[in-house]
Amino acid sequence: MKILRTPDKYFANIKGYPFDPIYTDIFADDGTEIRIHHIDEGPSDAPILLAMHGQPVWSYLYSKMIPILNDSGIRVIAPDLVGYGKSDKPASRNDYSYQNQVDWMNQWLVKNNLDNLMFFGQDWGGLIGLRMIVDNPDRFTKISMGNTGLPYMPNTPKAVIDEVLEFRKSNIKLTPLNMSKEVRKMDSGTTHPALKFMYWQKFCWDTKNLPVGLLNSAMMEKKPNNQIRNHYFFHKLGLSKISPYMSDLMRAYEAPFPSPKYKMGCRAMPSHVPIIPDKSLDAQKKAREFYNKTNKPFLSVFAGNDPVTNDMEKDVLKMVPNAIKAKNIGGGHFFQWTKPKELSKVLIDFIK
Repeated sequence: MKILRTPDKYFANIKGYPFDPIYTDIFADDGTEIRIHHIDEGPSDAPILLAMHGQPVWSYLYSKMIPILNDSGIRVIAPDLVGYGKSDKPASRNDYSYQNQVDWMNQWLVKNNLDNLMFFGQDWGGLIGLRMIVDNPDRFTKISMGNTGLPYMPNTPKAVIDEVLEFRKSNIKLTPLNMSKEVRKMDSGTTHPALKFMYWQKFCWDTKNLPVGLLNSAMMEKKPNNQIRNHYFFHKLGLSKISPYMSDLMRAYEAPFPSPKYKMGCRAMPSHVPIIPDKSLDAQKKAREFYNKTNKPFLSVFAGNDPVTNDMEKDVLKMVPNAIKAKNIGGGHFFQWTKPKELSKVLIDFIK
């Protein structure tokens, strides 16, 4: 396994991220050493919240929430998934899978001897973190999650599976705007969600220099379509750094990737979301059975206006009979950034 490591200098001028880095070495199945980054902020004797991010972001996503949670007496540990942020980045598509991410983060959890944890995960942070809890139940006391779930679709019609697989191989060219137009229809109820999410999967994989900063800005800063289109033009020319539309947030999300070859995780992981049956099917079933029987306190907090995950909330509440449903707080997919006060308050009330 070939590993890429982002030099520290690329993170030097990020605004609003004053946290000291902590690194843990774990090992892939072939013996390759992988370095995982995390931050640990707050009193050492305070209740611990393990906060996990998703795609295509990193622990910077929690930078607005951490001071609020710390001020309320909560310690926050936020790792960067392998392939993201300050963590190492395997260079090959074949290095990435749902199971590998779970295995790598389980190693990180055990090596840091973390226990008595409360959990919050969103997007891939939820899919991976919820499986980590199943593998390490004694290390967690309370569970919360939002804008995520544990997809399990063993009965997906063959026609849907075939259409998704054919679409992935097609020569259709996608842009941020026509891709997002389709993905926003995921909760329309008019078609199987896999037939909309496949646009995100294909765009990420086909776009070698994935515009990570632009994609996150579009969701968190609500850039107008004309600015998205214009910045994407600069991006395709390799001139993002001089684009007049570049923001501090965009710089923060491009920082982990000095060149396109560092973006393999961001490109590969969307195709591993189990929206159609895949290798994760048995593990997902086992995990869902765990949550169906668990008596651990469980909080479901969704934005309510995120078309990618709106339908997941019903599934989560069905999967976890003792789950508490929080009021939808808005803010879209990445509500850690857009609604930091509101989400922090919900978590503080649950933790304390």
